[in-house]
Amino acid sequence: MFESAELGHKIDKETFKAEEPKLRAALLETQYQLRENGSFPVIILISGVDGSGKGETINVLYEWMDPRYLSTHAFYAPTAEERAHPSMWRYWRALPPKGRMGIFAGSWYSHPIAERIGNSLSRSDFDQRMDQLNRFEAMLVNEGALVLKFWIHLSKDAQRERLKTIEANPLTRWRVTKTSWDRLKTYDKMQEVAGHLLRTTNTPWAPWIIVEGTDDRYRSLTVGKTILDSLQKRLADRRDQNSPVAPPFSPRIDRLDVLSSLDMTQSLTKKVYETELATWQGRLAELMRHPEFKKRALILSFEGSDAAGKGGAIRRVMSAMDARQYQIIPIAAPTEEERAQPYLWRFWRHMPRLGRVVIFDRTWYGRVLVERVEKFCSEADWLRAYSEINDFEHDLWHAGGIVIKFWLQISDDEQLKRFEERAKVEHKRFKITEEDWRNREKAGAYHEAVCDMIDRTSSGTAPWTIVESNDKLFARIKVLRTICERLEKELKVEPMKEPRVLAAKAPKTEVTKEADMRDVKEEHEHESKTEHAKQSKTRPANASRAGKARAAKEAKAVETEEKDRPAI
Repeated sequence: MFESAELGHKIDKETFKAEEPKLRAALLETQYQLRENGSFPVIILISGVDGSGKGETINVLYEWMDPRYLSTHAFYAPTAEERAHPSMWRYWRALPPKGRMGIFAGSWYSHPIAERIGNSLSRSDFDQRMDQLNRFEAMLVNEGALVLKFWIHLSKDAQRERLKTIEANPLTRWRVTKTSWDRLKTYDKMQEVAGHLLRTTNTPWAPWIIVEGTDDRYRSLTVGKTILDSLQKRLADRRDQNSPVAPPFSPRIDRLDVLSSLDMTQSLTKKVYETELATWQGRLAELMRHPEFKKRALILSFEGSDAAGKGGAIRRVMSAMDARQYQIIPIAAPTEEERAQPYLWRFWRHMPRLGRVVIFDRTWYGRVLVERVEKFCSEADWLRAYSEINDFEHDLWHAGGIVIKFWLQISDDEQLKRFEERAKVEHKRFKITEEDWRNREKAGAYHEAVCDMIDRTSSGTAPWTIVESNDKLFARIKVLRTICERLEKELKVEPMKEPRVLAAKAPKTEVTKEADMRDVKEEHEHESKTEHAKQSKTRPANASRAGKARAAKEAKAVETEEKDRPAI
């Protein structure tokens, strides 16, 4: 793959002087057009061999364009804070907003390359990582981003000569370290890894541009013109950049689905609820203090019908935790800042570090629910969101996150009852809005969207738990119990001893009451008969023992009388 980048490309000084002013002017003009357009961000990755001129290339771009609308991020070995988060967390935080350009020195490829060269990452794991990065870049492009990936190449001899030249200059000597020379020794391994990486991540939506780095003028002009051409073409392209990536949904012929099959009559008495609440909250408090939890993070996501009791369930979970350990994130309509970023950006920024908890009241599933039903996004956006969300949750799990997702479901009649109650109570009126009433008119569309969501995003690492919430007491206990049982499984600790069984209590009818009384009467009669049988069985035995005792006493009295009688 590197043959054309080892031909000795050069640009003479006169040609460079003639080309540079025109290129700078065009880049500045295009950069301002990008700002005014504001419909997509530009992400530029600068990777390559050590000493190939990556830093000089970035400096030239800052000279040629307006630096106020450029941002550069250099990624080295992860810090302690970064290691406590998912591996992609630091890259998500650095993404530029729409209308801006972001330059990544090193990028998300640097760490996997270093691990592979050091043999701390197997070939299969490396390939899996590359597949994840391909999907990540596809998501960025589908969100509208223009992704440009440059690999600055040097041959082994050219790298050695360049390091000597840089080291000989007092102004640049600091850039050459012992590590730089050590990496020259692993050049062959580096080329093997880099060649495999470029081949597996050279995608139609984000291809690699390999540039020879021997000559500074050639490298700078090549990178600058490539950025210019790509920007001009993208700004001139008015086509829809999105395309559906999910197959069509199969029809539900028998009208049976995960929501319609629920038993909404399940409930608990107040007394049982209070006992269960204390039990599961105590268990959750223990699990939060378990030493193994310091190596994990907990992400709780709550979705559900309006007035289904999400807030009440969240408060019962909070009560079992230390307030310094968790954070609650209420999700509403995205802000201007959030709309300027890829959809998942505003959720990535809140991901907890190891040993912490984050609770989402509404989540990233808004794209396949509200945005789908209300048509706030295109069909292509929400269709591809299923795979993007699955990748997102898998990344969290792979980094030590425990993702627990709840959908709280209530019946239409119960929802109407709660709406009317909220409208009457002064301190609850804020909970009911015109939008809530309007959503009831689209209950069928939301029902279909929820079923599709659960079918497509309930995975082994992040399954959905559907909570029957017509009875708030039952729903709260089911949420707490699910969290505790999942934590016990993930932390590999023994389940709680003699856990209480959450039995559903069905409302009693007159028939069931009569049956209960009949059962009690029959049980009482059975106990009486049993006691009578025991007494009948033991009475003969007691009489026999008493008769033998009397006979023995009489015999002893006769024997004594014979001894005391005088002899004749």
